Amino acid sequence: GYIQACRGLMISAVCLGFFGAIFGLVGMKCTKVGGSDQTKAKIACLAGLIFILSGLCSMTSCSLYANRITSEFFDPSFVAQKYELGAALFIGWAGASLCIIGGSIFCFSIAENSNSPRRGYAYNGATSVMSSRTKVHNSVPDKTPPKHFDKNAYV
Repeated sequence: GYIQACRGLMISAVCLGFFGAIFGLVGMKCTKVGGSDQTKAKIACLAGLIFILSGLCSMTSCSLYANRITSEFFDPSFVAQKYELGAALFIGWAGASLCIIGGSIFCFSIAENSNSPRRGYAYNGATSVMSSRTKVHNSVPDKTPPKHFDKNAYV
């Protein structure tokens, strides 16, 4: 019975992960599907919740199976073949943890300040090294650092 429960939980975790990936692709800002940025943020949050649920299903399945293995291993009256925790359980726990962490990142991706628009970089025009050196200097010393190494001087 517990093996069927573990199988069911793992199948539901895989299905939820698939739908979480689809919603995650739709909810990304780089895709053109999904509508406005607010709608995409809600879809990305939904994808995060689905990923968290998928990770919880997988974690529950691995933990249920590991609990059964350890209880049978340390039971002196159990006479059938005894199993030990293997690499598949550890990989399952690691994958479930990554699903939960990734889902949390998806959920908190909408927390950035969406009221203020993104600021772009201002282009001030190209300046050469010679033009920055030949400026007329005022008699009053300027407290700003010299612009000899401006990023536009090398472009």
